[in-house]
Amino acid sequence: MSDVILEPWLTIIGIGDNGLKSLTPEAQSLVWQAETLVLGERLDAVIDGSRLPDLKRILNWSGGFRDTLAEVLKLRGTPVTVLATGDPMHYGIGATLLRYVPAEEIRVLPSPSAFSLAASRLGWPLQSVTCISLHGRPLAKLNRHLMPRHRIMALTSGTETVIGAAALMVKRDFGNSLLTVLEHMGGDDERVTTMTASDLLAEQPEFSAFNTLAIDCVSDSPLVSPIAGLPDDDFVHDGQITKREVRAVTLSFLQPFPEALLWDVGAGCGTVALEFMRIGHGARAIAIEDKPERVSMIRENAEKLGFPDLDIVEGRAPHALERLETPDVIFIGGGITGDGVFDACWRALPPGGRIVANAVTVEGEARLAQLQSEFGGELTRLTVSRAEPVGRYLGWKGLMPVTIWWTMKGNG
Repeated sequence: MSDVILEPWLTIIGIGDNGLKSLTPEAQSLVWQAETLVLGERLDAVIDGSRLPDLKRILNWSGGFRDTLAEVLKLRGTPVTVLATGDPMHYGIGATLLRYVPAEEIRVLPSPSAFSLAASRLGWPLQSVTCISLHGRPLAKLNRHLMPRHRIMALTSGTETVIGAAALMVKRDFGNSLLTVLEHMGGDDERVTTMTASDLLAEQPEFSAFNTLAIDCVSDSPLVSPIAGLPDDDFVHDGQITKREVRAVTLSFLQPFPEALLWDVGAGCGTVALEFMRIGHGARAIAIEDKPERVSMIRENAEKLGFPDLDIVEGRAPHALERLETPDVIFIGGGITGDGVFDACWRALPPGGRIVANAVTVEGEARLAQLQSEFGGELTRLTVSRAEPVGRYLGWKGLMPVTIWWTMKGNG
């Protein structure tokens, strides 16, 4: 694509369930000026019977996204209008098209999003609601948001998503939660249905493809807090796990931040990678682990905590690190004494990147001391004791001391 910046030729218009009648005069004018109209699969029904302008062509994303995108890009410089549902920039086609077309060449006219409409129907302040999409995405993503008194709104793929969400919530002891299904909001067929997750799962009513799911979470089960340091028993593990106290301190050194990418080298059962993603608000992680049985544990824990998109690489460092996406942060939880492991991590880390390593053996501790003398940073030795029964009384039982080293890569 040329570097020349054009006037906006690609117009993306959000449309409501009542079709073209929902558009402002400006948006209607742009529809009539278009030489090409691009529709989403769901919009066929929305504009059915509407009078459309005489167009050179009509394209539909249902014909295959990549093929349709290629046709759209060939039309660069000619008026093309894309009709989308609601707000195209919120889990919509607008955000996707910006990966391929410069923002200067796009004009976006949003309609109220499904979340805005649902909030107005339910009287929920939108800033207090977590808005997610389960449309074409794993239902397990819902797990990360299930907390007592939490409110969630989710885009769905129809009845199947709603029933699946109810089943997941019942399994997680959130069966008393209120689920509200809002269909065809703003259209002639608008309908709002509220049931508990348990009742919805038992009755399994049918819903239209145009629906938004609102969840008011209710549960007496223990809270899975969004802060670092989940209980060890919240994970499937074989005993080789970064204990919660050590994990919380380690994560404070890793300092998760939005969109950061972590390499968790020697991931074990994935506890650090998963907690990094939980508290990083969009942070990502790649878990590198060479033992197949632990890779299975990572997958199970990722599903349970709502991160089925955790990237897992089965293999041994340093060879397993080749051609991975450049990290912002690296945690070496296992293998710090392995040949070439630290060197490969250090080469991959960009300037300003942070590396944290833990060790419990004398040899590992010696290696961290050596690295600190060469690369700077800080060494911390953490000793944790837990109270356990000693006959009729309690006594302190110490965990293995853990040495933690962290440093930041400079520009030199």
